[in-house]
Amino acid sequence: MELSYCTNVHPAEDLDGVLDQLTRYAGPARRAAGLDRLGVGLWLPAPLAHRLAEDPGARERLRAGLEAEGLEVRTINAFPFTAFHAEVVKLDVYRPDWTDPRRADYTLDCARVLADLLHDGAVGSISTLPLGWRFPWTPAEDDAATAALDRVSTGLRELRDRTGRTIRLAIEPEPGCVLDTVDDIVEWLSPRLGPGRLDPEFIGICLDTCHLAASFADPAETVRRVGRAGIRIPKVQASAALHIADPSEPAAREALAAFAEPRYLHQTRALAPDGVVLRADDLPDALDEVAGLRTDGPWRVHFHVPLHLEPEAPLSSTTDVLRRAVAAVRELPDGDSAHLDVETYTWTVLPGGAGDLVEGIAAELRWAAGELLGDPAGAAPGAARPAAASGAVGVAS
Repeated sequence: MELSYCTNVHPAEDLDGVLDQLTRYAGPARRAAGLDRLGVGLWLPAPLAHRLAEDPGARERLRAGLEAEGLEVRTINAFPFTAFHAEVVKLDVYRPDWTDPRRADYTLDCARVLADLLHDGAVGSISTLPLGWRFPWTPAEDDAATAALDRVSTGLRELRDRTGRTIRLAIEPEPGCVLDTVDDIVEWLSPRLGPGRLDPEFIGICLDTCHLAASFADPAETVRRVGRAGIRIPKVQASAALHIADPSEPAAREALAAFAEPRYLHQTRALAPDGVVLRADDLPDALDEVAGLRTDGPWRVHFHVPLHLEPEAPLSSTTDVLRRAVAAVRELPDGDSAHLDVETYTWTVLPGGAGDLVEGIAAELRWAAGELLGDPAGAAPGAARPAAASGAVGVAS
């Protein structure tokens, strides 16, 4: 599996900003991690993606910036459309949804850019949102989204025929969306894939393991179900959720409250004793003393916590779900061709702050190489530790 980290952790709305983040963070993180080459999962805001798609000179500047820092691109995160580091993002991250023609335009722009950045023989992937937020969503909107995805499927096939570069779209289920769980997306995609429909060569699933953990699904069986359905997993977003074994404890609720920050949505799920998964759309809603989630079962929170840092008790993280999911993906016939993208975009909203972001990213990459890909050099003893390990509230090394 090709390992990378997602650059949506960095705010940048133009080409100069992206080039700056490569030299300020990605290149130094590669060197700090001890890697000869490093993959970056680019996030390109929609206006920049369009400029790059239309301007070969701008793409050449980007390619030169990547090469100068020993970086390469095989995947793009096209989930956030723009302004992913606005003061408040919340539900805006799901706009425009797949009923809006701008979503398909943006995705195809990203595909054109990626086709020009890929090395010879490489296959690319693009992750995207699971149609949209669940309210409102009508059968007519479902039809419009299907038509838009068909347009992208056709566009990716034509791009391959023209350039020889295969790029696959990976739809990413997320709590609270139309396609909330992996089971939802399997059920939705299965009847839409095939001859005369969406092309399974170009449309598949992005497995975000924080979202998977939040659903309380069995990771290995979930991945096997995708395989049995004949659906590809072109991309895995390596991420971990917060886990709370006993949310009735006052200490647990106090620790959780520190993660209830105002920028991003932190969907929260509770596993009831009868196996039913209960839902709250944001962590403050879950913690509400009157209308919040019940507390007689464990909770999981959609808050991407750094992979190598275990939260302080009574909180923990779901890295075991991540390990089991990646192992199951690698058992699929083409599983080792999936892109493994570390996606901890929450460094800057961690309780206590991010610390040294370069060292934090490097430590996550070493952890992922050692724990997920079995590369002992990736988790070498004595490797530098991130400053956030001792400075973040509620997070311990």
